[in-house]
Amino acid sequence: MGVFTYESEASTVIPPARLFKALFVDAAEVMPKALPQAIKSIVTLEGDGGPGTIKQTYFWRWSELCVLVDSSGSLSFKERTDAIDKDNLSYAYTVFEGDALANTYEKIFNESKIEASPDGGSVCKTSTTYYTVGNVDAKADEIKGWTRKANGIIQGH
Repeated sequence: MGVFTYESEASTVIPPARLFKALFVDAAEVMPKALPQAIKSIVTLEGDGGPGTIKQTYFWRWSELCVLVDSSGSLSFKERTDAIDKDNLSYAYTVFEGDALANTYEKIFNESKIEASPDGGSVCKTSTTYYTVGNVDAKADEIKGWTRKANGIIQGH
């Protein structure tokens, strides 16, 4: 198994607490409304939003953002909440099943921290660790493309 970590940062005019709530606490309600062209639904399969909660995200097949999932335009993935700290605006989760993994990744671990920016908005700093299956090489260009798309969501593009 190979391990590859990618760090990213995205800025937005949205205040930190509001961004955190939209992206991590109320994502199942907010994200399909904020991105109806991309996200069909987010369903909580088990748990109450705290560590151990399992969610499944469904994308529209024709969505440009399906590249977040994989190049074949697949439709969903499951994630487990590993940690959530509402006071410090940090969230960690693991994608452990679904089309995002294809035959390349065993799992994808994400840690995000939202901080205030000087202009009253937010900076979302994310570290994503990709665990590849066997000797499969992580595709750095593909990962950077996914990250650009995800950051575009945060920035409202």
